[in-house]
Amino acid sequence: MAGIADLGIPNLADMSRDEAIEHLRQIRLSRRTPKTKPKSVVKKASQVKKIPKLSASQAANLLKLLGD
Repeated sequence: MAGIADLGIPNLADMSRDEAIEHLRQIRLSRRTPKTKPKSVVKKASQVKKIPKLSASQAANLLKLLGD
């Protein structure tokens, strides 16, 4: 039956202090995931609907229609 010793991974206790620190640093660097920038949603000018300005009479007419 295979055990942990059969994996071929060096034991930290058997390494010198500098070797162990370098090995742990390499493991840490390999596990880092690259940070991705959040994708911002940018609407093009053609996609943005422009709301026309209402005159006073149009606003009153709209309020009248909404009130009914």
